[in-house]
Amino acid sequence: MTFALLVDPRALRDIQNAIDYYDNQQPHLGKRFENALNRTLLVLETNPYFRIRYDDVRCIPVKKFPFLVHYTVNERGQSITVHAVFHTSLDPQKWIR
Repeated sequence: MTFALLVDPRALRDIQNAIDYYDNQQPHLGKRFENALNRTLLVLETNPYFRIRYDDVRCIPVKKFPFLVHYTVNERGQSITVHAVFHTSLDPQKWIR
């Protein structure tokens, strides 16, 4: 079963900020982050049941980058909502803004 993937506009800002940061650090590093994130999101569409971290929020790491995708699963609507994509050093409650 494939779940529909919805990305909150605030999460899109998180993603763009990370891409911009990595591009400023090294050419093409932002694209590598974006590709790694896209692979992570593809995994979520078919297997969204990673461990619940707090309340009903689940997290999955982005391989090779210190970021976690924070998301919820709507089983009835067969959808996943990505709420935030945060560096692991940040407070995960920050996405509740």
